[in-house]
This record gives sequence, structure tokens and C-alpha cells, in this order.
Amino acid sequence: MTAIVPIQPGTLSLAAMHLRGGGLVAMPTETVYGLACNAANPDAVVRLYEAKGRPRFNPLIAHVANMEMAEQEAVFSDQAREIAAKFWPGPLTLVLPVAKTGTVSDIARAGLDTIALRMPAHPGARALIETFGKPLVAPSANRSGHVSPTTAQHVKEDLDGKVDLILDGGPCERGIESTIVSFVGERPVLLRAGALETPALEAALGASLIAREEADG
Repeated sequence: MTAIVPIQPGTLSLAAMHLRGGGLVAMPTETVYGLACNAANPDAVVRLYEAKGRPRFNPLIAHVANMEMAEQEAVFSDQAREIAAKFWPGPLTLVLPVAKTGTVSDIARAGLDTIALRMPAHPGARALIETFGKPLVAPSANRSGHVSPTTAQHVKEDLDGKVDLILDGGPCERGIESTIVSFVGERPVLLRAGALETPALEAALGASLIAREEADG
């Protein structure tokens, strides 16, 4: 049985202890609840993939608490940095080239030379990352193919016994996953529509986003 606990200093310390030991912790974000583990620990990442039933060729989003942590993991163009300054913390994931100083494990990136980064707005998620002190990969805390969880109880119903601890931060504000934009090529590419609306992004960019299909074509 997996315990559901409220977010407070003691439970954050307990959660960080589980994460340091290679464990899995469910945490609230403003989008959906995430299943978090130490992004630098390949064994923990493998356990996360197995708990979700997620194929390992599907890379994970690394969650950071601040820009210093983000810049250690990825190479930001001026444009990507401007967008991050405008929309982080928030429901936006940026795909960027991996930095030489990056710590996120290769298996979490599915062997790619890019990394997906997000700085969540939920204070509970940020507090956990800050307490742990390193990036956490955190896909939605559900079995792959199931509905993404927006409460701690949803997580328990889907992953009871597969996760070490569930941090309860109340219902998620958004209830839909983050928007994903790639800043790897010459122009930004919309990889997934999500909680941050495309018109707001395009207004900040001063240009239309390319759809994934156009970029692939």
C-alpha cells in the first residue's frame, strides 16, 4: 500500500530520501500529477518506465526548480531563454540541445542528444525539486494509456504499490499536460499542444510555430 501524505517540510524530506535511494514519488504539478524519480539515476528511470508500462524509446521530461539548474542541463538559444523567462514557471516544456554539463541520464533522454525541460509552477513540485536539489523526470503518474491523474487519489488507484510515496497537493489546476516546443532547429516546432495555448506562444515569438508534420516533411 502506498501512503498519501500532505506536502510539508517533513514529508518533502521523506520524499527526497526515497528519491535519493532510487525510489519513485508522485508529486502534484499545475498540469497533472507526475511520477518523479532522480533524473540522473538510470536504475530509477528504468523502474519508472516499468511502473508506467511506458516504452523506453519515449523520452521523459526533466523538471527543474530554477534557471541555474536548467542551464546546467541544456543549451539555450537567446530565443529559448526569452520564452523561458516569459512562461516559466508554467506548463511549457522546451526541447533543447543537451549541455556538456548535463546530468540527466541517457535512458531518460531515450538516447537522444536533446533534452525536454520544464519548470513547474506548482509550489509543491518546486519545493520537492528544491529539497532534492537536482532535476526530476516526472511523466504523468498513471499507467500508460490511462487517463492522466489530477488528484492524489487518482494516482493511488492506478499505481498503488508501484510508487513509494504520493504527495498530496490538492486537485491540479490545469488537468492537461504541458505544451512542448522544440528549439533545436532554425525555427521553433510545436511537438505537443497542451496547457499553454499556442496563440500566446506565437505572440511572444512574433511568429507562427511550425507543426511537427511540417518539420518532418
